[in-house]
Amino acid sequence: MAFSCASGKHRGPSRAKRRTVNAMGVAALTTTGVIGTLAGPAFAAGPPVEGTGLLGIVTLGDSVARTIDAQAAAQKQAAERKQAEQARAERRRAAEKAAEKRAAEEREVKKRAAREAERRRLNAFVAPISHSYVSTGYHAGGSLWSSGSHTGIDFHAATGTPVHTVGSGTVVETGWGGAYGNQIVIRMDDGTYTQYAHLSSIGVFVGQRVVPGRQIALSGATGNVTGPHLHFEARTSPDYGSDIDPIAYLRSHGVNV
Repeated sequence: MAFSCASGKHRGPSRAKRRTVNAMGVAALTTTGVIGTLAGPAFAAGPPVEGTGLLGIVTLGDSVARTIDAQAAAQKQAAERKQAEQARAERRRAAEKAAEKRAAEEREVKKRAAREAERRRLNAFVAPISHSYVSTGYHAGGSLWSSGSHTGIDFHAATGTPVHTVGSGTVVETGWGGAYGNQIVIRMDDGTYTQYAHLSSIGVFVGQRVVPGRQIALSGATGNVTGPHLHFEARTSPDYGSDIDPIAYLRSHGVNV
């Protein structure tokens, strides 16, 4: 028995199918980053896909793989350098802020110390005549005083010796004071009053603020005196007759007399 078989040609994939499959393969490789920078000639080394009747296949050589690895390593190094620079910049900013904070704290400490020193200075008391001594004490008796006793203390001083206010206060009276001669009366910040008498000259005016140790006059021998000296009184008011013990007053404010 004889058999016959039909003859025919094997037909390859159509042109449209081959083009579609080839494009899909290349696109997949490109999307995954494998072919990021490969040039067109890498695909042109062989015959066109359309003429072979085969699906398009891309094969990467060792040199291309090394190029991709080098690019990835370079990108990683660049990212690490950027992170390191950012970290250094943050450390610098933190150090600068810390330094600024320390400087501000140091300035504040100095300001507080200066304010405290100024407060102590303004609250301090000094003797009205430097490097002198009391030549006539408080309540000394005799005919020299109309009240029968000394209402203040006398500091030994030649004419023209600088006279200083003993503490902070405001001048409330200046000028001639009868038996006191040229005088100055100051209302102290603690509410008491001090008087400086027998002056040869006056260097302040009514209403003027004065601080401890400020020169206000020169000593002399004006008024009822037997010789040059400074008469000093402490009072509870600006008027005569309100005197208090000037030595106890000065000592209570830390002045050694």
